Amino acid sequence: MDGFTLAFEGFDPDDEGLREALTSTGNGYLCTRGAAEWEDADGTHYPGTYVHGFYNRETAIFGGRPVLNEDLVNLPNWLVLKLRIEDEDAIRLADVEVLDLRHEIDVRHATVHRHVRFRDRAGRVTALASRRFVSMADIHHAGIEWTVVPEGWSGRIQIVTAIDGRVVNRNVARYGQLPGRHLSPVAARTRDEDVIALKAVTRQSDLLISQAARTRVMGAAGPVSVPRSTYQTRDYIQQVLDLEVRAGEPTCVEKMVAIWTSRDPAVGDTLEKSARSAARYLDFGGAWERHLAAWRGLWGACDLSVTGPDRVQLLLRLHASHLLQVCSRHTADIDAGLPARGLNGEAYRGHVFWDELFVLPFLSLRLPEVVRGLLMYRYRRLPEARAAATEEGYRGAMYPWQSGSEGTEETQRVHLNPLSGRWDVDLSHHQRHVGAAVFFNVWRYVQATDDRAFLSDHGAEMLLEIARFWASLAHYSPERERYEIHGVMGPDEFHEKYPDAPEAGLRNNAYTNVLVAWLCGVAGEVLPLLPEDRAHELRQRLGITDDELATWDDMSRRMYVPFHGDGIISQFEGYGDLEELDWDGYRERYGNIQRLDRILRAEDDDPDRYMLSKQADAVMLYFLFSSDELAAIFGRLGYDHPDDLARRTVEHYDHRTSHGSTLSFVTHAGVLAEFDVESSWERFLVALESDVGDIQGGTTKEGIHLGVMAGTLDLVQHRYAGVTIDGDTLRLAPRLPAALEGISFPMRFRGASIHISVRAGEVTVSVDDDEGVAPVAIAVDGDRLHLGPGETATLGQRPAGTSDGSTTS
Repeated sequence: MDGFTLAFEGFDPDDEGLREALTSTGNGYLCTRGAAEWEDADGTHYPGTYVHGFYNRETAIFGGRPVLNEDLVNLPNWLVLKLRIEDEDAIRLADVEVLDLRHEIDVRHATVHRHVRFRDRAGRVTALASRRFVSMADIHHAGIEWTVVPEGWSGRIQIVTAIDGRVVNRNVARYGQLPGRHLSPVAARTRDEDVIALKAVTRQSDLLISQAARTRVMGAAGPVSVPRSTYQTRDYIQQVLDLEVRAGEPTCVEKMVAIWTSRDPAVGDTLEKSARSAARYLDFGGAWERHLAAWRGLWGACDLSVTGPDRVQLLLRLHASHLLQVCSRHTADIDAGLPARGLNGEAYRGHVFWDELFVLPFLSLRLPEVVRGLLMYRYRRLPEARAAATEEGYRGAMYPWQSGSEGTEETQRVHLNPLSGRWDVDLSHHQRHVGAAVFFNVWRYVQATDDRAFLSDHGAEMLLEIARFWASLAHYSPERERYEIHGVMGPDEFHEKYPDAPEAGLRNNAYTNVLVAWLCGVAGEVLPLLPEDRAHELRQRLGITDDELATWDDMSRRMYVPFHGDGIISQFEGYGDLEELDWDGYRERYGNIQRLDRILRAEDDDPDRYMLSKQADAVMLYFLFSSDELAAIFGRLGYDHPDDLARRTVEHYDHRTSHGSTLSFVTHAGVLAEFDVESSWERFLVALESDVGDIQGGTTKEGIHLGVMAGTLDLVQHRYAGVTIDGDTLRLAPRLPAALEGISFPMRFRGASIHISVRAGEVTVSVDDDEGVAPVAIAVDGDRLHLGPGETATLGQRPAGTSDGSTTS
């Protein structure tokens, strides 16, 4: 690792899938894995291209029963560039002697580079340099540039350029028994002499995808005319360029690509659109310069600079780069959710979960228009959420645990355990807390942006309908004189029901109940924030009565929260009565026990029997809320919240959590930062390394973990720099680990562009000189001031109540 470069040396077939995922290139609309252009999908290599929202459903038969699954579709492979020497077979790394190979991603510009020298079977040595990008400037475009240098020989070579529509979804081994064919061929064509194009259609959703490629040999004065031949079928088209090369002289080939789908605006015939677009596109150099400029603009808004270990800085920037490849300014204008595994793999079938809870806080303070677009994905699917609630006998909106194209529940009802080879029943659709996450994200976005138009036009309706759902799911217990929620799961996922119980779900999951108490309180604040006529219209249309508002307020004060032992928050009612697990014994037998659920079920045991967690629900409460905020929520509920409750809660669950989700390391690191920053740093480093180090043993090649990557960025901002929002005030309470000397970053708060620098003992805040921006309220420890455009303040960190140490310029 060096600066902005993540590099891999040599060819390691076992590591290739991981490298391909980590070196993907994307622009917030489409993303392509970092596979070599000359390799086909063969178990070692996996070219894959994915576009936001491009889903298809297929049905598998298990035990005579149909099982329907919706997948993010692997699109035709536009990468194909192959080198043939003297009419021999195309070069593949497995068939030659690799003398040198370097595969790297330029994180700053999301450009993948390969430099390879090889000796072929005839003894000829050739050097090949490749660089490739998906344009951040031009949403539908991408480009590849090859430089070929023969070393010590001259002769003829052929460049094979193709678009291959014979692709299937086969990135995830455990999905091997599910249908992987999602595309049917439509047509192939050529345009002019140097453009080839291919059109395909999804087999069920009837979405069209067209790709076109313009391939040229480039000389010093521009394109060089060379003989070329074309071969095509309905699902594959190629051209072969024939040219002479001389020893030591570089030959440059560029392939410029355009990709359009029927989901795009202003498109008639996608095939004609892509072919015309490719023919008109810039050459590689001009297109790449536009791409670089677009990335410079993004880094100006999103960079997170730390003074500390170089590796930490690089991985934070790698994570930011991957986040922006999935969620850029392009994303704001398309109907896109946030796939948990990004757009560079097929794990979780490209579905949208609750991971946006870890992603949107970082983006809300940098690219609020992108967050608004992502929240609109949820708003457009509000009718399906209402229908889902109605079908289950509830009111309001019940968002699905896994969402895809339409917002219906896409969670599989059976799940393959790779340890046992059995298909187990999957009850995870009972994770109703995803609706609470949507509520949390909408409200935090409004707090960060003060976007009252969004709240009035879209956000308020979601908030009110989500609160209404929880009120209909909860029931009042006269014995406890509190509200309870039964039949749900929390984020833990290892606990789906009580041991040996016939019905799914748990009683009074603490994470769920506390979130519901909080959101019911917030829901009561929503209508007064709207223009009077809009509030009246919304109440009338939704039929919100005074009694309903009173119920929400009552729930915010009387939700039941379970405790056990010496006052520890229980994950759910009855958790403290479960058996303890022999953790040391399982670690000794299995080593990595992150996926204890699979291990136990393979042993014909049941994780529901034990006090264990994939990720601890109760700890998540302290991740979403500070101890002070949670104490206020508990106080409103009439529960004590001792000062040491956060510490004791984390300690209790820390010993009983397998961290089967890498989000768990982000959660624990975030919570520990409040009272044990050095322990937090240790967990943070694990989260930071989790994808690069592939700590789950092979999952990263199936798609990066977007929530973890974004979570590490937010953790630095939220916990180490201590940035929180309190009404209209931006508060900073830094807690720097010893390994960090300082943190600096830009952000946007309520329309103001701000730069924050945190070092031991002081915080510097500056506001850009933008006309029309209202002064920003800033609080650091006991100091509070308002900064107008063009002003800067340095505030010393000090115990509250001492004299003001701020300076303003």
